[in-house]
Amino acid sequence: MIELIQFPWSPYCLVQRRILEFGSIPHHVVNLPPSDRSLVWRVTRHRYDQVPVIRQGRTVLFETGPDSQVIAKYLDVQFKLGLFPDTEAGLQDLLWRYIEDRIEDCTFRLNDAFYLEFVPEAEQLNYLRWKERKFGRGCLKQWLDQQRELGAELARRLQPFEQMLSRRPFLLEERPRFVDFDLYGMLANLLYSGHPKLPRAHTRLGRWFQRMSKTRLSDFNP
Repeated sequence: MIELIQFPWSPYCLVQRRILEFGSIPHHVVNLPPSDRSLVWRVTRHRYDQVPVIRQGRTVLFETGPDSQVIAKYLDVQFKLGLFPDTEAGLQDLLWRYIEDRIEDCTFRLNDAFYLEFVPEAEQLNYLRWKERKFGRGCLKQWLDQQRELGAELARRLQPFEQMLSRRPFLLEERPRFVDFDLYGMLANLLYSGHPKLPRAHTRLGRWFQRMSKTRLSDFNP
């Protein structure tokens, strides 16, 4: 069985968890407190301190770079999920870089603004300090105050995906590929606290998100 080591609201963990669910792959989830990476450090033999990490027997996998997609490609090969077809090579690389840069840059801020509602109380001070060291003092309060502006910017950056869905049910084809799961993870992170919403004008994207929430590999490979 695969073990997924994660933070529940991490967009990158949400990507991998949805892939595991899509493939009906038996898995066990281990949720870490944000301030304690000791398990990750231990299982990766002191080579990594971020999430997600997956472990299958003696095999431990984690990302080797900002654009590596090691975990998703491993799951794709092991379980024949069809996430990285040769016909979309190159195009998916461009799209996931945009998703993990321009989309995630808005979604995590909008969600983190409500950290008091989903970060355990004992972890909140460490979470605040960690965010402020990276993004500046008062960043979480600033993002809370900037919800309208951040939401408008996110809607603008999502417009290409709304257009891509005008003639097909998924971003590239009649079935989901990796970039569908990647975008799903960023938007699932946006919605995690229950406060931010998907842009109201992007109706196709809203319907696509509902499809992505429940689609299974068996829908395409009976």
